[in-house]
Amino acid sequence: MKNIIGDHQAFFSLQHTRLNDLQIDISGCELSHLAYRTKTYDEYLRTRGEIEQHCTSSIENVWNGRPMSIMQLKEPLALSAEFDVRVIELIPPVHRRVYKMGLEHIGIVIRGNVDEFSLQHRSALTGQQFQSVECEPYYVTFFEDFTTVKFYRSSLLDICESQHGRRFEGFSHVADWSPVN
Repeated sequence: MKNIIGDHQAFFSLQHTRLNDLQIDISGCELSHLAYRTKTYDEYLRTRGEIEQHCTSSIENVWNGRPMSIMQLKEPLALSAEFDVRVIELIPPVHRRVYKMGLEHIGIVIRGNVDEFSLQHRSALTGQQFQSVECEPYYVTFFEDFTTVKFYRSSLLDICESQHGRRFEGFSHVADWSPVN
């Protein structure tokens, strides 16, 4: 997987250190996903195919006018002695603002009251996204490299399965979609 998405352990270590510097302790938290962003739609398709070889399923939906894949790995990626991750969110080219290409963000599940968490860490948080009723993560963006850590009520996979009312198995891709030139 390192040959496909890069050094995921170094990326996680950097983000974990940054969170510790902000006094945000994620010990005992579940990691929702690791996000990887591509520069072009062709790179997205190639990367999707490469990652899917290591997956049990892949859910592709259109969000913000472009496909995005939620990919369940056969084996978790070890990020550190304490943390691993089983889902990769694959994101095609940007839609609005500056983002880091390659490994771009980590999703962390805050069990319990994520709103209380946000109040406790308000000074460190950059904002909150409003993607859907079920998906409103708080986040910290590290502007020196435009990477992000997002904090969720539920994992991204659980959110997708809840929205579709079923467990995902196999591989589903958006049909008949192409980038607008």
